[in-house]
Parts: sequence; structure tokens; C-alpha cells
Amino acid sequence: MEKDKLKEAVFKAIFDRRSIRKYLDQKPDKKLIYKLLEAGIWAPSGLNNQPWRFVIVWSEEIKQKLAALTRYHEIIKKAPVLIGVFLDKDRMYHQIKDHQSAGACIQNILLAAHASGLGACWLGEILKNEEKVKEVLSLPKEKYELAAFIALGYPDDQSKRTSRQPLENFIIKEI
Repeated sequence: MEKDKLKEAVFKAIFDRRSIRKYLDQKPDKKLIYKLLEAGIWAPSGLNNQPWRFVIVWSEEIKQKLAALTRYHEIIKKAPVLIGVFLDKDRMYHQIKDHQSAGACIQNILLAAHASGLGACWLGEILKNEEKVKEVLSLPKEKYELAAFIALGYPDDQSKRTSRQPLENFIIKEI
């Protein structure tokens, strides 16, 4: 019976989670952020290479600088904490597979955030300014590759959840 409740909780988290773009001023506890990252690192990776690395941004000054590098500046500025998700080039073995692993890591973090009562938003548009992001964060240009940022905080977003198209729109073929 407990197994069934756990299975149902996983599906509920997947179906209920949505991108949150507005946050309360309250900062999440550092231990909670570390717990989310721990959930992230349990994502699958090819050859178990675990190429993801994180930059946790609490600094208002750094958030302001990062905000200038994306059209989603308001989300960046107002998020109590940001997580930069990077790939360690020394750990990578295949560009596409490693980016897929980073996506799985990010999804784990998003689901863990939702389960913990936090709101989160996956931000990718900032990738266009990857080199400038690394300068702002004082990261070596050749060592890390930016995968995304995650904005995190306690939700203050009353907007409605978006819908999904029916499943049959996505199935190409069933053989």
C-alpha cells in the first residue's frame, strides 16, 4: 500500500509542477538548497560520469549582473537564489548525452523544489551570453559549459498552469 502512495506522489509531483516566475522575499534555507542539488546529482548520466557542477548565487550584486544578460531579467533579479548548472568539460565524453544528463539533473531539482514547497523556473535564454556569464561568476572559460540557470524561491505566483496537448498528438507510431 505504501508503494502505491509513493508511486502516486511521484506522478502527482510531475503533473502538478509548473514554472514559477514570482517569489516571496524569503530566502530558502541553505540546507534545503543543498538537498535539491543532492536530488539533482542522482540523475542518470552516461558512463555515470556525473558531469554537472553548480554555482549557487545568493548575492544581489551578482544577480543584477546576470540579469543584464537575459531578457528574463526580472525573474533573475527577484529570485531569492539562483542555481547555475554547468557541465565540467573534463568529465564530459559526449556533448549531446552530457547535455541530456544535465536536463535530467535539472528536472530532478525542479521536482525536488516543488515537493519541498519551493517554486522554480528553468532559464535557458541566458545561454546566448555564456562567456559573459562565466566572467560575472569568475569561472574559467575553458573548464565549464553552461547548461541553464534555475531561479528558486517560495512561490508568489498566482498565474494559471498551462495545459498540454493530448497524448495522441505526440505519438508518431506504435508498432
